[in-house]
Formats: sequence, structure tokens, C-alpha cells
Amino acid sequence: MSLYFGTIYRRKSFWCYRLLSTYVTRTQYLFKLKEDDEACREAQQTGVFYLFHDLAPLLQASGHRYLVPQLSRAELEGLLGKFGQDSQRIEDSVLIGCSNQHKAWFALDLGLNSTASKHVSLPKSEMEAELGGSFIKLRQALFQLNSMDSSLLFTAQALLRWHNGHQFCSKSGQPTKKNMAGSKRVCLSNNIIYYPQMAPVVITLVTDEARCLLARQSSFPKGLYSALAGFCDIGESVEEAVQREVAEEVGLEVENLQYFSSQHWPFPNSSLMIACHATVKPGQTEIQVNQRELEAAAWFSLDEVAIALMRKGSFLQQQSDALPLLLPPKLAIAHHMIKKWVERQTCSSLAA
Repeated sequence: MSLYFGTIYRRKSFWCYRLLSTYVTRTQYLFKLKEDDEACREAQQTGVFYLFHDLAPLLQASGHRYLVPQLSRAELEGLLGKFGQDSQRIEDSVLIGCSNQHKAWFALDLGLNSTASKHVSLPKSEMEAELGGSFIKLRQALFQLNSMDSSLLFTAQALLRWHNGHQFCSKSGQPTKKNMAGSKRVCLSNNIIYYPQMAPVVITLVTDEARCLLARQSSFPKGLYSALAGFCDIGESVEEAVQREVAEEVGLEVENLQYFSSQHWPFPNSSLMIACHATVKPGQTEIQVNQRELEAAAWFSLDEVAIALMRKGSFLQQQSDALPLLLPPKLAIAHHMIKKWVERQTCSSLAA
């Protein structure tokens, strides 16, 4: 038995090491591409490209889902040639990742209009006809993409948007130049380096043990409620941002803050969602809704939330059913926060 256990343990250790080694080598390869323009230019020769037009990704419908087509370097050059563009346009692309086999992935927007760009926007409808797909706004297609595709497109859109908005130095007013990978921009007049950034946002599920507090904005789909969220102010810690946002939006004071997880979210302009759980102080559960921030906020029981989580069908299908409570889709971190709270409460009830 001990020999058998030892064999299993060694095999497990080997596969864990191999998985770690694959991740490390892939990460190191991406770092090299970000720092070495020639290495990145070489990777473009064998890489694949995801196309965008004015920040909308190229997608192909497949039933109720969207597929994300990839183009090889040769296919992209052929496409550009048909629209009177040369291969230099490819250097406008940004690196967004790579496979375990080190095939690099790039994103290229062929529709952005910029005063600093040497290239013109290509005609959207003609490109769609040529490519057999459609350039669809990411927010519109969000819940019809698989998780891997959505994560990749989140990164691509965020980088493309950042580069489009940072083509001039904020100090000198002179044009900036991106490196080959798109991991930074440099002002040629003063050598200031600009790096892509995300805005930190706290998203908090507030509970009073038996219930959780959910809120909605007027822009939400009908019936949708989510956790409280807001941008961190300069100088704040995560804990301070959570306490301030809850106090501002619903007039409650919270304690027992616990970090849950984080997620990159591309809307409106690339945010890092920092998810936390918190409880209200005993006897302080009366909500005071800040109408400038929220349309409504309310306490929901475990049963109400559990039933909402168990509803079948896609997020888009549920929106049309006029449900009393609609929760964020599985793609959003708020969904997983709420689900975790339900699981904890259910386990506590069974243990009691």
C-alpha cells in the first residue's frame, strides 16, 4: 500500500510540476515578446490575429452562440491587400496572449479613426462581407461567448482602447509611439513611458447573515439586481473604498470585510473588479438609497436568491420572462459572490 501511494504521489507531483513549468515558460515567452520588438515581430509571422472594427470584435454566429474567427498572417495580408493596405498595418496590432505551444495571439483594429494614425479606417460592411462575419459590440455579444473567448476579447478591447486614447504625451503634447507588442507607449520628445492601466473598482456583497443586499441602476435590464460597486478614490485602501461606497450608496456601515476574488471587466473603460464580502453592524439594516447612484436597493432572503440562481436558460432568455429577481450572469464576478453566499448559508442551515 505504501509503495502504491508513493507511486501515485510521485506521478501527481510530476504532473503538477509539468503544469507549472508550462505556465512559467509561456509567461516568460510573453515577457520576452513585450520587451523585444524583433522577437515580437518574428512572432507575428506565425501568430494568429483577432480583428476589430472601432473596438467591435469580428464574430460569426453559430446557433445561439458566437464564434471568434482567427486569421493567419498570410490571410490578414491578403485581406489588407484587397483594401489597398500593405503589411505595415499589421504593426498596429497588440499582443494579447499565446498558446502553450507559444503561438502568439494578436488583436488588430481596422476601423479606429485617429488623428495620429497613418492608416485610414477600412469600410466595415465590405470587410464583413469579405470575412463572412459581423463586427458586433462586445457588450451586446458578451453573454453569447464562451469564457475563454470573452476573456481574450476583454483584454484585446481594453488594450486597443487604451492605445487609441493615449497617442499623445500628456506632458509635451507630442505623439507617443507604441512598442511592437503594445505593452507600452513612449514619448519620443522626453522618453516618458506610458503603460496600460486599469481602474480599481470594489464590488461588495453586503449581508446581515440571513439576507443579502442587492441594488440596481436605471441602466440595468428590467429586474436585474447586483452587488454594490464603485471606483476606488485616490489614497484609499480597498477596505476604505468598500466602507465608503456602502455608506454613500445605501447609508450603511459595514464590518468583517473579506476579500473574495477579482476580475478584469472591460466596461466602461477597463476596470479591475475587487470583490469582497461584508456584514452590516448589528441593528443597522435600514437602507437609505442614494438616488444619484442607484434606482433601488433591497434586502433579499436566502430563498429568494437561491430560487433566482436555480432558474434555467440563458441570461438573455431570462430577461424576457419578467422575473421578480434577475441576477448577474455567470460571466460576472457578482454572480459567483452571490452563489458563494447562498452555498455558505445553505451549509450553515444544514449543519444546524
